[in-house]
Amino acid sequence: MSVQLKIQYLPHYQSSWERIHYKHTDDSGFDLRAAVETPVILKAHEIRLIPCGIKIEMAHDSSTPYFYELQIRARSGLAAKHGIGVANGPGTVDYGYRGEIMVPLINFSNEDFEIAPGDRIAQGIICPVIQAVITETDTVADNSARGAGGFGSTGQK
Repeated sequence: MSVQLKIQYLPHYQSSWERIHYKHTDDSGFDLRAAVETPVILKAHEIRLIPCGIKIEMAHDSSTPYFYELQIRARSGLAAKHGIGVANGPGTVDYGYRGEIMVPLINFSNEDFEIAPGDRIAQGIICPVIQAVITETDTVADNSARGAGGFGSTGQK
């Protein structure tokens, strides 16, 4: 399955930065950059919205029963080495959104972290979406093995 992703680069996405692409043919995601003019300090335990300097449009194949979303996920190196993640990770960019892509980064660590212009801050992954047919009911069947068991109900530890 292939999806066409159209990307508009905004003026604050520097021409010297790599364009959006997959680094390897079997990569799931592509890098998103911090399109900031000056370094940004993400303080310990702070959440800050970082602009990526792009707008996107995903092509929809009307012969399929689904459309697409852009999921924004943390970069594993930033998370493991510096405690930097995506606050609502994975974040969802809806199919119809046409504004600038922004990443709500969170600093889980106790140390401030500097984000330089053009730094790779997150990764984007295109995923299919299937919308449910939503109906109201007076009852929900209680015929599953799990039943109403909630958090922690599947075992101890």
